[in-house]
Amino acid sequence: PDVIIEAQFDDNDAEHGQDHLQNTLTDDIKKLSLDTGEKGKAAGVTGVHRTKQDDGPKVNDPRLLPDEFLQRTAKVVYILEKKHSRAATGLIKLLADRNSELFKRCAMFSPVDHRVPRVYVPLADCPPDFMTKPEAYSQMLFICRIVDWKEDSNFASGQLCKSLGQAGEIEPESEGILTEYGVDFSDFSPEVLECLPQNLPWNISPGELAKRRDLR
Repeated sequence: PDVIIEAQFDDNDAEHGQDHLQNTLTDDIKKLSLDTGEKGKAAGVTGVHRTKQDDGPKVNDPRLLPDEFLQRTAKVVYILEKKHSRAATGLIKLLADRNSELFKRCAMFSPVDHRVPRVYVPLADCPPDFMTKPEAYSQMLFICRIVDWKEDSNFASGQLCKSLGQAGEIEPESEGILTEYGVDFSDFSPEVLECLPQNLPWNISPGELAKRRDLR
């Protein structure tokens, strides 16, 4: 069977560049070639016939190997643009460990979208009676915006922006989706409304309608 050489290296090795990876692959391939040759000689002594696969070419340059034998690796070096709005819709609840210092300062925000991490939010952002009646808010949707996420923490830090309403209702759910995707659904300004026809009811003129494609 074919033998696939895969070089495993950590971030420190990756910082040394591609040359280090090529040297590692070259050493492994040379070692494989030597092992194959020694096994072939030993097989000849015992009278075992060598197969055609044993007589294959020995590749010393990993750049000459087919693509299926190589594992491409990469490293993120810069965030060009933050596409996510950092806003999420979800529910708030008390922390599980009631004896911790964090319990006195923060609540847990659980996003509806599981691709977004859970978030610590200050109790000051929560409703005033949340600590005494957390069950009253178990089905209340909130908008939270992530402000930080430390490398040594499993949870992000954020701030509650507003309460949307009961989960499962159309209005709160729709507003949450629009906010998450950064869609501006606020009312039009007076300047925009002044651009609309003022004499109502307004109809498209027959000449304008003849130039348009009717998609109604």
